[in-house]
Amino acid sequence: MLDKVKASGYRSVVVNEYTNSVIDPEARMLGPVEDGGTIIANTAPGCWGPMITPSLRGGHEVTRPVEVVGARVGDGLVVRIRDITVTSLATASGHDSSPEGFCLGDPYVAARCPQCDTLWPATHIEGIGQDSVRCDACNQPVKPFEIVHGYTVAFDDSRHVGVTLPPAAAETVGHDADHYAALPDGSHQHSVLHYAPADMPATLIRMRPFLGQLGSCPSRALPDSHNAGDFGAFLVGAPHDYSITQAELVEHKTDGHLDIDAVRAGAILVAPVKVNGGGLYLGDMHAGQGDGEIAGHTMDVAGSVTLQVEVLKDYPIDGPVLFPLVEDLPPMARPFSDEEKARGERLANRWGTGPIEPTAPISVIGTAANLNDAIDNGLERAARLLRLSVPEVRNRATVNGAIEIGRAPGVIQVTFLAPLARLDAVGLGDYAREQYGLE
Repeated sequence: MLDKVKASGYRSVVVNEYTNSVIDPEARMLGPVEDGGTIIANTAPGCWGPMITPSLRGGHEVTRPVEVVGARVGDGLVVRIRDITVTSLATASGHDSSPEGFCLGDPYVAARCPQCDTLWPATHIEGIGQDSVRCDACNQPVKPFEIVHGYTVAFDDSRHVGVTLPPAAAETVGHDADHYAALPDGSHQHSVLHYAPADMPATLIRMRPFLGQLGSCPSRALPDSHNAGDFGAFLVGAPHDYSITQAELVEHKTDGHLDIDAVRAGAILVAPVKVNGGGLYLGDMHAGQGDGEIAGHTMDVAGSVTLQVEVLKDYPIDGPVLFPLVEDLPPMARPFSDEEKARGERLANRWGTGPIEPTAPISVIGTAANLNDAIDNGLERAARLLRLSVPEVRNRATVNGAIEIGRAPGVIQVTFLAPLARLDAVGLGDYAREQYGLE
């Protein structure tokens, strides 16, 4: 009976395993989950924890990918984000610098101990502060990253707000870092709470959790934080084992590292499938963030996530599409109200335009080494997806949408009201109708 269930996929899969910060299509996937099934995951914090854990080979610690029954190369995975709940009691973050000598080319991917020259050294914690991570072999502090200006923030019990702590309170939290971070049992990272930064005390912060990482497995092994066009550019010609060419990056990445604050509970994300089974993974939950993540990092937390995933056949582009919540849409891209439609129909009748074209919001993701190139990438993807010209997409995104910045240096959203007939043609129309209550 168990083999029969596995062959057709489990109705739900619980995920509590993590990668070594590399997403590898050759590695074992979990599941499979059935087409339409549920994935429940306990995620580990991203960014700062893995960034100060030299044995990890990427900037995050994402979940092991899950196989989805029926997903084949060229399809898409439609992911409904049912729930996101922060479990951390506190976190720390800040603007970073990378001291010389602590990496081979890229501090996110290839940390090294400058004393014994070990690459990806095993480390342990001694005390608190920015010298607390030490090499197991020589006891040298190993810090591929330092916090230039940072903060420790504690959350209220209902997870609505946080407040940044003064030095003494941050140190109290740092001495019991794993507890306050709520690190999952399977996590291998050192909590950034050990650093105990406290440069910005008594600041009230609104919580608005979302997933910085949600996507499908790339078609070659990539460090998780570099599965996007901007961070992935650091791999091109790099001196370490994960070096690739620009053409290989474009071919293999799936842009799962988004840092788009609209990827939150209630949204629908579509991810490209580049390996059979899809390999859906997630992580890097953020307690909240403004557009652009301009400090480079935000409040990374552990949390629980519930997703529902189904297969979309013959997905025509190589990057993600998002159907955000209505309140996350730019004003010009929101569905028209009944009153606006009535006014529009009267105006159309006066000028003899014929029936007004039905439209629905869509947000097409673009990534590249810089924001200008990311915008071009997003425009081209939107044009290919909907079989429109790039100039027409530019016009629609201007009068009925906006270009939004997910992350500097190079993740954007081309968000606009698209012709519903074009969405229907690629199998996305019903998701738009579901999300926005359209007929």
